[in-house]
Amino acid sequence: MDIINIIGTDDIPSVILDAANGKFEMSGRSLPEDVSAFYKPILDWMDKYSESANPKTVFDFKLTYFNTASSKIILDILMKLEAISNDGKEVLIKWHFPAEDEDMEEAGEEYSEIVDVPFEKVKY
Repeated sequence: MDIINIIGTDDIPSVILDAANGKFEMSGRSLPEDVSAFYKPILDWMDKYSESANPKTVFDFKLTYFNTASSKIILDILMKLEAISNDGKEVLIKWHFPAEDEDMEEAGEEYSEIVDVPFEKVKY
């Protein structure tokens, strides 16, 4: 599978999707001007990955901020991870958040209640 490696800016997150090396990470800020256009290749990659997912997938979310439109897409990604888990693969979501950022902590809490996937909250 191709690797997705997006270098983040003030408006878009860094994204690494590398199945061969087991690296799945989204970090930074997510408020792209056109959320659908930005995330379409990522969602398409996730769909393709789910067809032959690794035995274990650990997905790191290290977001410092995301807007409402991005929150829906993040949920879509989490649902795709849940589908992989339902196919019998091991999936772990690591939700990293700054110790003083209650909003990001709460967002992780809410997502963990929506999807049925092991969810590890990592305070830094």
